[in-house]
Amino acid sequence: MATVYLNDTFLPAEQAKVSVYDRGFLFGDGVYEVIPVYARQPFRLRAHLSRLQNSLDGIHLNNPFDDMQWTQLITQLIEQNEGDNQAVYLQVTRGVAPREHVFPEGVKPTVFMMSNPLNAVPESYRKHGIKAITVDDIRWQRCDIKAIALLPNTMMRQQAHEHGAGEAILIRDGVMTEGSASNSYAVFDGVIYTAAKDNTVLPGITRDFVLELAMAANIPVREEPVKADRLTQADEIWISSSTRELLAVTTLDDQPVGQGEPGPLWQKLNELYQRHKLETSI
Repeated sequence: MATVYLNDTFLPAEQAKVSVYDRGFLFGDGVYEVIPVYARQPFRLRAHLSRLQNSLDGIHLNNPFDDMQWTQLITQLIEQNEGDNQAVYLQVTRGVAPREHVFPEGVKPTVFMMSNPLNAVPESYRKHGIKAITVDDIRWQRCDIKAIALLPNTMMRQQAHEHGAGEAILIRDGVMTEGSASNSYAVFDGVIYTAAKDNTVLPGITRDFVLELAMAANIPVREEPVKADRLTQADEIWISSSTRELLAVTTLDDQPVGQGEPGPLWQKLNELYQRHKLETSI
């Protein structure tokens, strides 16, 4: 039986209830984080909590806890759920108030956390890569905020699903931004390209880890736009996220990427990723 955390209480998941007047339900007025847990240790927790703070600042919502309190609560949640590898989801909304667009005053935020099993990435994905399609980036202009209002993302991911693909690569103003639920990369002549951190992309924790590994291995990285029409010429294309780690895209818009199989740079970065991820729980 799964245990969740809701507003100062750990309780069975089926007993957790949120008011229909919660602004997260009415407006999507809240932010979230997903933290992978390996061997019961949260992965790069400080970075996730830092991004949570940035998201809260972005929507002008006070953080209900400091980092030490968050760490204690997340540790307790991990302990109260089964599995060495978990995915901790936490969400903070502006709380319960009458439905009015203006932010309410004196309202306590709603804090919810749950843990789901962190399933291993299918071996077929590692061996053969995944399919992706390109779609127009229809999201708002503050994609750097990890907001719970994910309807555009789900629509684009559904579009990919209906095309038999595992991800949608988003195109805005003629350049690649990221995936519908991931950061994205393209490799040209041994150089990794990925969008710079700005308001058009989510500052991915896994993305930072991948780039740190690349730079430590003396693999050149450039954080700059990649034009959409160049993607057909890419040697390799990747995506990364907290739950899918680093995956190679081997088919894009029904055309093979490079040789149509995970490329040598992905092989090297994935090996480094698997080797070092258990060493970076903090």
